[in-house]
Amino acid sequence: MNTGTGPLDGVRVVDIASSYAAPTMSMYLGDMGADVVKIEPPRGDDARGWGPPFLNGEAAWFLSVNRNKRSLCVDIRDEEGREVLFKLLETADVFVENLNPAKLEKHGLGLDELRRRFPHLVICAFSGFGLDGPDAALPGYDLIAQARSGLMSVTGVDGVPQRVSTALSDVAAGTVGAFAVAAALVRQQRTGVGEIVDVSLLEADLAFMSPRVASFLAGDPEPSPCAGTDSVVAIYQSMRTADRPIVVAIGNDRHWQRSCAALGLAHLAEREDLATNAGRRAKREEVVGAFQERFETMPSDEALKVLQDVGVPCAPIKSLSEVVSDPQVQARRSIVDYEHPVAGVFRGVGAPWRLSTDPEDRQARLPAPMRGEHGRDILNDIGLASEDIARLKESQVVWVP
Repeated sequence: MNTGTGPLDGVRVVDIASSYAAPTMSMYLGDMGADVVKIEPPRGDDARGWGPPFLNGEAAWFLSVNRNKRSLCVDIRDEEGREVLFKLLETADVFVENLNPAKLEKHGLGLDELRRRFPHLVICAFSGFGLDGPDAALPGYDLIAQARSGLMSVTGVDGVPQRVSTALSDVAAGTVGAFAVAAALVRQQRTGVGEIVDVSLLEADLAFMSPRVASFLAGDPEPSPCAGTDSVVAIYQSMRTADRPIVVAIGNDRHWQRSCAALGLAHLAEREDLATNAGRRAKREEVVGAFQERFETMPSDEALKVLQDVGVPCAPIKSLSEVVSDPQVQARRSIVDYEHPVAGVFRGVGAPWRLSTDPEDRQARLPAPMRGEHGRDILNDIGLASEDIARLKESQVVWVP
């Protein structure tokens, strides 16, 4: 059943953030039905220029993280621009920002002052390193967070650290922020009391590192980049086959017994010293070598079928061209498309959840907005008359098309 609304219908989010982490969060809130007002500077969000690729001049990166939002261009450095923002915040439930604290104070948007003026607001502050601590004022990007969190120290080949090659920290922080804001909204709706939600890229990546940090603190040696072959589980890594690499996850002793039998390695399954994961991990090189030797005699399709037939988790390592045509991805409508007024048909990743009330086509309610596209409507919403809007436009406080 499609109710036409989401669970956050009636919630207004005002978002002055740019880049990718905070916009990911506000997009997810918009996907859940919130009215997200995206405040951009008069020139537009810098992410509008992040390309190529461009679709008829619209950046694919921007389109991928700004659906279900309305755009208003306001110069919040100007006193009148801030008054517009404050009028919006009077009607809002959530305020999202990712400015340096010094800039916030300079523009009259310090968090303590905002809490005093708008005690009902859930304020979500995104940063590289958090609102306090010795590095709170440092700028943060995905690459920096991956390096500082230790994520790069365990990723790579032959001891050479590598970045996970996507905006991992941003999407992680956006997801964490959406969860925390939704939780704060539950209390706000019950008590009328707001919150400051402090989300950092560093701590979002640290959450990914939780099992590795725990293992290290419990006595494991310092890990190093080794192509994903050093998991606490043996075997849990990529394997070469006769034609292409696959991954195999022998997550328990039953998987071990079944995989050995299916691959003709019963002699390994009979060994008492390999009966547990601890034993297999102690002799990882021998175990991996035996499996690798067997896999190299098999084409990947055969190896995958042999393991899947006995319930052992495994998968091909797919390229993006294979991912977007994956039957499971297609059946779940994980890749969505919608019509954009300039870009045309845009295709990208949809929300990573399902609700029983979701529409079957998973269409966005709104495509990513054009620069300032909804400005007049939003300004009218907060009581500004046409002559007020014209005056603000003339003084370059707002930009409306």
